[in-house]
Amino acid sequence: MWRQPSARLWAVAGVVALGFLVALEIAARHYGLPGPITNQVQEVVFTPKSGPLLYASMALTMVVLTWRERFIAAGVAIGIDVVLVLMRMAAGARVGGHCFGNGALWVMLGCAVIAVTRRTGQERLLLLKGVGLGLLLVAGRKAGDTWLLITSKTRPTVLDQYVATADHTLGDPSWLVGRMVRATGPIGTHLLDWVYIQLAVAAVCVALYQLRNVAAEGRFPSHHVVRTFLAIGLLGPGIYMIFPVVGPVFAYGPGAFGTGGGHWAVADLWPNTPLPITTPRPMPYDGITPRNCMPSLHTAWATAIFVHSRKGPRFLRFAGTFWLVATLTATLGFGYHYGADLVAGVVFALTVEAALRSLARGWDRSATRLVAHGVAVFAALLVSYRWLPTEMAEHPWVFGPLIILAMLSVIDGYVRTTRRWEPEPAVARRPERRLELV
Repeated sequence: MWRQPSARLWAVAGVVALGFLVALEIAARHYGLPGPITNQVQEVVFTPKSGPLLYASMALTMVVLTWRERFIAAGVAIGIDVVLVLMRMAAGARVGGHCFGNGALWVMLGCAVIAVTRRTGQERLLLLKGVGLGLLLVAGRKAGDTWLLITSKTRPTVLDQYVATADHTLGDPSWLVGRMVRATGPIGTHLLDWVYIQLAVAAVCVALYQLRNVAAEGRFPSHHVVRTFLAIGLLGPGIYMIFPVVGPVFAYGPGAFGTGGGHWAVADLWPNTPLPITTPRPMPYDGITPRNCMPSLHTAWATAIFVHSRKGPRFLRFAGTFWLVATLTATLGFGYHYGADLVAGVVFALTVEAALRSLARGWDRSATRLVAHGVAVFAALLVSYRWLPTEMAEHPWVFGPLIILAMLSVIDGYVRTTRRWEPEPAVARRPERRLELV
């Protein structure tokens, strides 16, 4: 089994992922906090932080099971959660909205044990792939939390003043959308907050459609949304370390839900007071708030969901569009990101997606041009935000359209190139009519 190229690739990917998690665990321990491995092990027994994500991950694992096995797995997961919740209530523990999810994790681990002890050959490999896919999504969430901790501890200064100044070229959209979201009241706020938090669950919904035939065909497709989702989460935090930004609600406002900002903020300006144009400089910030704005990974993930939902049924296409629009609105309306972050997030997502699609189909000259163009535009955006923000703010009618055109060039290049990659549908030939002489 392990002589197959796909099996070796999955084995190498597993070793690399495990090594990465161990490195993050060591880094977190250096700051006196548990890392991703510890947090994941704790959720086997203790109350999980994200029950919906665990059940979404279990759903990914179940794509390799038969329908009978899926019903059994779901029933076991729910039964385990019910028992654990009752035990916590009997012990007097506080049971909140996220008191479930242990059962889903137990089922995934149980599937791994069954694969090793009860399955052989291709069936074992397929089940292990399903378990690995589900656990990778959970591990990616835990690794992301640790990455954010590292950014807050290792980057004492942030570059918000540079991005905020450059954002004048786009009309300060976070200030505008922030006032609009506040005007919608609690209903709009709660809806956008739910969409913002459950982005991974939306990705799983798209993935379930893409992976719906895995059990019947006995193999995974060469490319699907989870690959892009995980790659964005792996590469994005590295850019946070290069370009640390906390976001307008922290740098120019009271902080999220009024819990941050304070004397660390430049002033209490977001979202009601227009931001004046000043000479930007690095500013110190606390050691708690993540520097997770440039690029906007929520925008990148929502873009990936939108792209992968295009080949689904009408409802899935509508849901992908809604999730993209709602995520963009939430990122700006809650003050978590500047408009410049969103532009960079779109470019970043399409570049990663193009690279992964190229690897799946076979690399060629068109793939090289597409990925190189995306990388060049993304690098140009970061350089301009950092070194030309004042000039951009002073000439918004020049630099604003240039930024949008740069993003549109990546979108257009992606659409045109990937369309050429699609196989042309075969045209059915009409049978020739034979004329018979009577």
